[in-house]
Parts: sequence; C-alpha cells; structure tokens
Amino acid sequence: MRVLVFGSNGQVARELRRRGPEAGHDIIALGRDDCDLMQAGAAKVAIDKTKPDAVINASAYTAVDKAESERDTAMRLNGAAPGEMAVACAALGVPFIHFSTDYVFDGAGSRPYREDDPVAPLGAYGETKLEGERRVKEAGGVFAIVRLSWVFSAHGANFVKTMLRVGAERPSLRVVADQRGKPTPATSAAEAALVAAKALRADAGKAGVYHFAGDEETSWAGFAEAIMGAANLPTPVEHIETKDYPTPAKRPAYSVLDTRKFEQAFGMKAPSWRSELKEVVRELPAPTGEN
Repeated sequence: MRVLVFGSNGQVARELRRRGPEAGHDIIALGRDDCDLMQAGAAKVAIDKTKPDAVINASAYTAVDKAESERDTAMRLNGAAPGEMAVACAALGVPFIHFSTDYVFDGAGSRPYREDDPVAPLGAYGETKLEGERRVKEAGGVFAIVRLSWVFSAHGANFVKTMLRVGAERPSLRVVADQRGKPTPATSAAEAALVAAKALRADAGKAGVYHFAGDEETSWAGFAEAIMGAANLPTPVEHIETKDYPTPAKRPAYSVLDTRKFEQAFGMKAPSWRSELKEVVRELPAPTGEN
C-alpha cells in the first residue's frame, strides 16, 4: 500500500516510518514543515497531491495539561484537522485511520471500556480528541477511529523515558497508583493501523470505532515498577494518590480499554506490553545517575 501518514516524529509516526517498509508498504510521512495542519485546507492539499491507498493520522496535540490553556490550538489539531482529512479521504474513496484516546472517558467505570460506552472527557485534551472523532464520523467515508492508551516507545517524550531518567537520578520515585489503564507499545499501535488500513481497503464494512491497547492493566506506579525492573534499576517506587500530585488537567481514574472488538475484526491480539517494554529499554541508552 501507498500510505500517507500525517506526523513524522511522534511515537507512532516514527514506528510507522520504520515498520511500514518492513511490511512492504510505501510510507509517505509528513511533518509540520511538510504540511502545517494549523492551516485550514493543508491536509486536503497533501492528500489530493499524494493520491494514497490509505491515510493514517498519527499527528495530534498531546500536551494534556497545556491543552487547558491552549484549547484553540488543541481543537485545531485534534478536532478540525482530522475532520478535513476524513472529508478528503471520503472524496477519494480511500480508508482513513485516526488515532484517538482513552481520555474521551471520565474514568468512573469499573470494567474495561467498550467502544459504545458513553463518553465524557474531563478536560480540554479529551474534549478536542472527541471532537475529532465526531468530525471523522460525519465525513461519511471509510474510517477506523482507534483509541489508544498510555503509549510508549524509545522515541519522543513519554512515561518510560521519564521514569528511566528520574529513576537513575533519584533515591526513590513517587508515582500515582490510583489511576489505572493499559500501556500500549507504539510499535504495536503502528502495526495495528496498517492492519486496519489494509482490511478496510478490502472490506468497508469493518469501518468504525475501535480500542487498541496492551494486554494487561496496571497503575502508573505499577508501570513505573515494571520499567525499573526492565532496566535493572533498584529505585523503589512509592505509591501515592492523585491528590498528592495535582495537575492542571484531570485524568480519568480508570481508563482500561476493552480490545476484543479490534481482535475480532482484524485478527490482531493485544500486545504484551511487558515484552515490548524490555525491547524499548534495550533500544535506549543505559540510564545513568546516582541513586
């Protein structure tokens, strides 16, 4: 497939650039310098020019806390731009894969969230991502909205890299333990997008909203402990409550995603995030610092 990817340096975008050619796909990844999504109509121009077999939107405004004060920017990138992409894809008759987030839920649930569960984002980031979902659906084309959670990789800024850095510098870590979710390897998210794009080209009836995440739920503190273990760092992790670590944006206390629908539709099981975590740690430079 000739696949146009919006985003080039984000976690999933970088994995698409790496994994796509390995799977025999021609990947055209556009960063901000190639296509400024803050400009209305830029996405359509890129899609019309490229004439791809499928489009994957791996770009987003992901600064959860900053979104509270930069709502217009977040809405442009997370809401309006994906809608424009979906409209352009619908006009050309090509499938559109759009990544969304577990933050569209309020976290009040007690069992893994299914795709048809009510949405109620707690902050601007989740609200703007939900608006993007709405616009993609309204475009009328063949699409897959793929909600991810707790994405990590060897690239960019993410929880794994932060924990490795501070775990090597500090005698102990204080990490929130009353927020639960499923870590998701960016490598697997990229593969999932390519699998979905190929399937939608063959069967438009598979269009819809999907959840994709790692195979096991944990807390941020539990995730931090797994990271320390994977890196052979002895740094202890103190479990704290959300109220002990206030942030500008509220996070869902429980955002575990039910991934069975994706597996049934596309035949791809939830990945072992613990196994992928070991691969990511091996790919990164060894953490240094004083404990």
